[in-house]
Amino acid sequence: MRASFVFSEVVTGLRRNLTMTIAMILTTAISLAMLGSGLLVMRTIDKMRTNFLADVEVTVHLTEDISAGDKNCTQSVCSGLRDQLQSNTAVESVIFENREAAYERFKKIFESQPELVALARPDALPASFHVKLKDPDRSAGVVAEFTGKPGIDKVDDQNKFLDVFLNKLNKVRDLAFVMAVVTAAAALMLIANTIQLSAFTRRTEVGIMRLVGATRWYTQLPFLLEAMVAGLVGSLLSIGLLVGLKYGFLDALFDGQVFPQISLLDVLFPVTPILILVSALISAVTGYVTLRLYVRH
Repeated sequence: MRASFVFSEVVTGLRRNLTMTIAMILTTAISLAMLGSGLLVMRTIDKMRTNFLADVEVTVHLTEDISAGDKNCTQSVCSGLRDQLQSNTAVESVIFENREAAYERFKKIFESQPELVALARPDALPASFHVKLKDPDRSAGVVAEFTGKPGIDKVDDQNKFLDVFLNKLNKVRDLAFVMAVVTAAAALMLIANTIQLSAFTRRTEVGIMRLVGATRWYTQLPFLLEAMVAGLVGSLLSIGLLVGLKYGFLDALFDGQVFPQISLLDVLFPVTPILILVSALISAVTGYVTLRLYVRH
């Protein structure tokens, strides 16, 4: 098989149906960019879970009488609760915070909002135990065990709040994947139509080649390569879109404080190989099926 002939046929086919080729490339690029966005959201969720789980606590808020009358947690009710928490097999450490310390922490957290700090009063914040767990996934058991005990007002599970937050990000990821599927369907139809049109415009020369002994595979390979080349260009364009999205938008949104920053390496690996592989696979399979179903020569 002459490689130069196949190459020239691929170039001719792409140039002959230029508008459809451009549409196919752009649709493929948008579809893969959506897929890549979903993969980046997944990676961000994994990073956030890893980073936040290390700091997840169970906060045990104490009642008003303990908060007001036991500043150092030396009385029986408060010290008893601390001993119970420390003896729990799921607990790694317990830190007592009186209401004065809670107020100082509140002022530090909201120092950029002085009007909010001015409205707060030291006696409005309860004393509490900050409980760090050996395994954050066991937080529900600790919450259930200590909720309702004498001296305890309420128990907050930060792991529960984290799950709610990450579930919202999961919905963003799912939306990106749904949009990727929709645009991928459009790309598949464009690939199929482009191959059919290309084969139709070259039906005479293909027929002559078959008459002189060329195999079906030899005559159809250029059409298949056209689809794969367009898909490859679309995948490279989608990677460029993701890189541009990172520097133009995501770097400002993901400042590294709440959301971990997405690095260039996150885009280049493993997202880039996945997009190229998916593009090649979809283009090759769609092209092959189209040739088998609609092109008889």
